[in-house]
Amino acid sequence: MSPTDLDEFIAASARALALPVEAAWGPAIRFNLEVTFRFASLVADHPLPDDAEPAPVFRA
Repeated sequence: MSPTDLDEFIAASARALALPVEAAWGPAIRFNLEVTFRFASLVADHPLPDDAEPAPVFRA
């Protein structure tokens, strides 16, 4: 995502969640989203074998 796309995503998310976001927080929020999306792409791009099973669900 481009910085403009991220800024629009942040603004839309804040409106949807009714969260007040100060303008000074923008660069930090954008940086954290960039890092999060980078890690997500590493996970999403990792190939899984056809016989992969989901992890079991544990409940306490």
